[in-house]
Amino acid sequence: MDTGTHVVMGIAIGGLATLDPVVSSSPVMTQAVMVGVIIGSQAPDFDTILKLKNNAVYIRHHRGMTHSIPFWFIWPTLITVFINFLMPGVNLVHLWLWTLLAVCLHVFVDIFNAYGTKALYPLHNKWIALGIINIFDPFIFVTHIIAIILWRFGLDPGWTFLWLYAVLTGYYLWRIKAQRKVFRSLKKKHADATHIFISPTFRWGMWHVVVRTKIMMYVAQVKNGRIHYYETYPFEPIPDNVIINAARIDENLRAFLSFSPAYRWEVTEETHGYSVKFVDLRYRSKGHYPFIALVRLDPSLNIVSSYTGWIYNNETLQRKLASAFESR
Repeated sequence: MDTGTHVVMGIAIGGLATLDPVVSSSPVMTQAVMVGVIIGSQAPDFDTILKLKNNAVYIRHHRGMTHSIPFWFIWPTLITVFINFLMPGVNLVHLWLWTLLAVCLHVFVDIFNAYGTKALYPLHNKWIALGIINIFDPFIFVTHIIAIILWRFGLDPGWTFLWLYAVLTGYYLWRIKAQRKVFRSLKKKHADATHIFISPTFRWGMWHVVVRTKIMMYVAQVKNGRIHYYETYPFEPIPDNVIINAARIDENLRAFLSFSPAYRWEVTEETHGYSVKFVDLRYRSKGHYPFIALVRLDPSLNIVSSYTGWIYNNETLQRKLASAFESR
């Protein structure tokens, strides 16, 4: 989920924690738990700092190790130690448990996005991306804001947020059912599909989809149960090609391929030598595929520059490539 939603979820867990007598009986403990759960609700995304290095490192590792099983317990422990240093004497067990809940809720809601996480690492090394809830869901965010306002105007926070999460449990179950319905309709139409990638949007009745068979790929949108096809491409596995093999050494392209399960590739000959381009088909927006990887090579197949990330116009791409060339 987005940062704002994780923040309001942290506040909600802090309110929910007032149902715990150990928390509600002490103003200091109440404050400590609120601080702990707000930090805990953000902690798995502390790897965003990897953006300062480069996009390749960020894409390869974001929502990876920091969301994994060991860090479910490492984050609450670090946060509890930090808060105990600032506010000695608090009940460490209850502080740790509520912070653990905040961390686990963060990881749990992230697996419902199309981006996903490595939540079960090291038991399971693959990304878990259920594609059920958009990375920013207005319903989830707004209902949290309403509950926080009700708390501000005097409602009991524990019961208010308990009811909120009962409602959101029903919401998640409804969204799971809606996505499964979309999956079944696509599978019925494409019985030979080997992969069906479904991505939610801001609109409840609209889904972006990519269907892959052994010979074709279909980029489409499902809107209110009806399938609208945009593009159809032959499915072409990455060939054992000398130009592509040279490009695949590049860390930007390797990061893209480690993340994207549905893409197209192309090789073009240009004045500087060759360009190898990959586009992720899952994120079609206004007729454009913004998530790309591009590698430029000279005639001798040495990498000149490369980029992977979100690009919405050619001018930005050229600027990124020029910057990458200067840094080499």
